[in-house]
Amino acid sequence: MSINRLERLLEFFKNEPNDPFLKYALATEYLRLNNTEKALWFYLDLVDKHTDYIGTYYHLGKLYEQLRQQDDALKIYEQGIGVAKRIKDQHALNELMGVYNSLKDEMYD
Repeated sequence: MSINRLERLLEFFKNEPNDPFLKYALATEYLRLNNTEKALWFYLDLVDKHTDYIGTYYHLGKLYEQLRQQDDALKIYEQGIGVAKRIKDQHALNELMGVYNSLKDEMYD
């Protein structure tokens, strides 16, 4: 069933290669299938080409944490915090500040 979902998403993506929602859905699906390399590619593409797609920063940061790349996670959280402030998304700002502070506490305690 998950292959069907991935195949469907890829088919949609072929028709709409610049759709940030599809890129995000593909990143999430690849992550669910433990394909961190492809998930990372889609998340990085979102950060590069769709900077205001705010949910990306949280999930990319968490992926970096999972990959034990804490410094990269902090940088992505910081970048997301800046975007959340700029687009005035208080919910995303609170979430990103929470994970940023939590990771920083873990790293420097």
